[in-house]
Amino acid sequence: MKEGQNNWPAGIKRTRQRESMLSILNNSEKPLSAADICTKMERSGGSAWLSTVYRTLELFVKKGVVIKTNVMNHEMAVYELNRFKHKHYAVCMNCRKIIAIDNCPMEKFIPQLADEDFRVMGHNLEIFGFCKDCDPP
Repeated sequence: MKEGQNNWPAGIKRTRQRESMLSILNNSEKPLSAADICTKMERSGGSAWLSTVYRTLELFVKKGVVIKTNVMNHEMAVYELNRFKHKHYAVCMNCRKIIAIDNCPMEKFIPQLADEDFRVMGHNLEIFGFCKDCDPP
Protein backbone atom coordinates (compact mmCIF):
# COMPACT_ATOMS: atom_id res chain seq x y z
CA MET A 1 0.00 0.00 0.00
CA LYS A 2 1.45 3.30 -1.06
CA GLU A 3 0.70 6.15 1.25
CA GLY A 4 0.34 9.75 0.32
CA GLN A 5 0.29 12.86 2.43
CA ASN A 6 -0.15 12.31 6.21
CA ASN A 7 0.00 8.51 5.84
CA TRP A 8 -3.26 8.42 3.88
CA PRO A 9 -3.44 5.64 1.24
CA ALA A 10 -2.59 6.96 -2.21
CA GLY A 11 -5.40 6.99 -4.75
CA ILE A 12 -8.22 7.10 -2.19
CA LYS A 13 -10.20 10.26 -1.59
CA ARG A 14 -10.05 11.24 2.08
CA THR A 15 -13.43 11.62 3.78
CA ARG A 16 -14.50 11.63 7.42
CA GLN A 17 -16.29 8.27 7.02
CA ARG A 18 -13.27 6.63 5.38
CA GLU A 19 -10.98 7.99 8.09
CA SER A 20 -13.34 6.57 10.71
CA MET A 21 -13.41 3.16 9.02
CA LEU A 22 -9.62 2.97 8.76
CA SER A 23 -9.27 4.05 12.38
CA ILE A 24 -11.69 1.32 13.50
CA LEU A 25 -9.81 -1.31 11.50
CA ASN A 26 -6.45 -0.03 12.75
CA ASN A 27 -7.56 -0.30 16.38
CA SER A 28 -9.17 -3.72 16.04
CA GLU A 29 -7.31 -6.84 17.17
CA LYS A 30 -9.49 -9.09 15.01
CA PRO A 31 -11.19 -8.91 11.62
CA LEU A 32 -14.58 -7.18 11.58
CA SER A 33 -17.70 -7.58 9.48
CA ALA A 34 -19.14 -4.58 7.65
CA ALA A 35 -21.97 -4.54 10.20
CA ASP A 36 -19.43 -4.49 13.06
CA ILE A 37 -17.68 -1.51 11.47
CA CYS A 38 -20.98 0.31 10.94
CA THR A 39 -21.97 -0.27 14.59
CA LYS A 40 -18.60 0.99 15.85
CA MET A 41 -18.93 4.10 13.69
CA GLU A 42 -22.37 4.83 15.17
CA ARG A 43 -21.12 4.26 18.73
CA SER A 44 -18.36 6.79 18.18
CA GLY A 45 -20.86 9.44 17.10
CA GLY A 46 -20.53 9.02 13.34
CA SER A 47 -22.96 7.52 10.91
CA ALA A 48 -22.84 5.56 7.71
CA TRP A 49 -25.17 3.47 5.61
CA LEU A 50 -24.21 -0.20 5.58
CA SER A 51 -24.15 -0.07 1.77
CA THR A 52 -21.61 2.78 1.96
CA VAL A 53 -19.46 0.77 4.36
CA TYR A 54 -19.50 -2.20 1.94
CA ARG A 55 -18.58 -0.01 -1.05
CA THR A 56 -15.78 1.65 0.87
CA LEU A 57 -14.44 -1.70 2.10
CA GLU A 58 -14.38 -3.02 -1.47
CA LEU A 59 -12.44 0.10 -2.52
CA PHE A 60 -9.97 -0.48 0.34
CA VAL A 61 -9.60 -4.13 -0.73
CA LYS A 62 -9.05 -3.14 -4.36
CA LYS A 63 -6.33 -0.67 -3.30
CA GLY A 64 -4.66 -3.25 -1.02
CA VAL A 65 -5.33 -1.31 2.18
CA VAL A 66 -7.69 -3.94 3.63
CA ILE A 67 -7.83 -7.73 3.43
CA LYS A 68 -11.19 -9.42 2.92
CA THR A 69 -11.57 -12.96 4.26
CA ASN A 70 -14.60 -15.13 3.62
CA VAL A 71 -15.38 -17.52 6.47
CA MET A 72 -18.03 -20.13 7.26
CA ASN A 73 -18.05 -21.43 3.66
CA HIS A 74 -18.39 -17.87 2.26
CA GLU A 75 -21.39 -17.19 4.50
CA MET A 76 -19.65 -14.26 6.17
CA ALA A 77 -16.97 -11.78 5.08
CA VAL A 78 -14.66 -10.04 7.52
CA TYR A 79 -12.16 -7.27 6.95
CA GLU A 80 -8.88 -6.24 8.53
CA LEU A 81 -6.20 -3.69 7.86
CA ASN A 82 -3.50 -5.09 5.59
CA ARG A 83 -0.50 -5.31 7.88
CA PHE A 84 1.33 -7.55 5.40
CA LYS A 85 1.32 -10.45 7.83
CA HIS A 86 0.09 -13.96 7.01
CA LYS A 87 -2.81 -14.96 9.32
CA HIS A 88 -5.47 -17.60 9.79
CA TYR A 89 -8.54 -17.69 12.01
CA ALA A 90 -10.94 -20.15 13.60
CA VAL A 91 -14.62 -19.21 13.69
CA CYS A 92 -17.23 -20.32 16.23
CA MET A 93 -20.17 -21.87 14.40
CA ASN A 94 -22.59 -20.63 17.07
CA CYS A 95 -21.65 -17.06 18.07
CA ARG A 96 -19.36 -16.33 15.08
CA LYS A 97 -16.50 -15.31 17.37
CA ILE A 98 -13.24 -15.08 15.42
CA ILE A 99 -10.13 -16.46 17.08
CA ALA A 100 -6.65 -15.83 15.68
CA ILE A 101 -4.40 -18.83 15.06
CA ASP A 102 -0.89 -18.08 16.31
CA ASN A 103 0.86 -20.17 13.68
CA CYS A 104 0.19 -21.30 10.13
CA PRO A 105 -0.65 -25.02 10.14
CA MET A 106 0.31 -25.12 6.46
CA GLU A 107 3.95 -24.03 6.94
CA LYS A 108 5.35 -27.57 6.82
CA PHE A 109 2.72 -29.02 4.51
CA ILE A 110 4.10 -30.18 1.16
CA PRO A 111 1.31 -30.81 -1.34
CA GLN A 112 1.58 -33.84 -3.61
CA LEU A 113 0.47 -32.39 -6.96
CA ALA A 114 0.11 -34.27 -10.23
CA ASP A 115 1.79 -31.29 -11.94
CA GLU A 116 5.30 -31.28 -10.45
CA ASP A 117 6.02 -27.87 -11.98
CA PHE A 118 3.08 -26.21 -10.24
CA ARG A 119 4.28 -23.38 -8.02
CA VAL A 120 2.12 -22.69 -4.95
CA MET A 121 1.75 -18.95 -4.29
CA GLY A 122 -0.63 -18.99 -1.35
CA HIS A 123 -3.46 -20.77 0.38
CA ASN A 124 -6.68 -20.33 2.28
CA LEU A 125 -7.45 -22.27 5.41
CA GLU A 126 -10.81 -22.34 7.14
CA ILE A 127 -11.18 -23.73 10.64
CA PHE A 128 -14.51 -23.75 12.40
CA GLY A 129 -15.97 -25.26 15.54
CA PHE A 130 -17.27 -24.10 18.91
CA CYS A 131 -15.59 -21.59 21.22
CA LYS A 132 -15.33 -22.35 24.94
CA ASP A 133 -18.51 -20.35 25.65
CA CYS A 134 -20.59 -22.18 23.05
CA ASP A 135 -19.17 -25.72 23.21
CA PRO A 136 -22.11 -28.05 23.85
CA PRO A 137 -21.66 -30.51 26.73
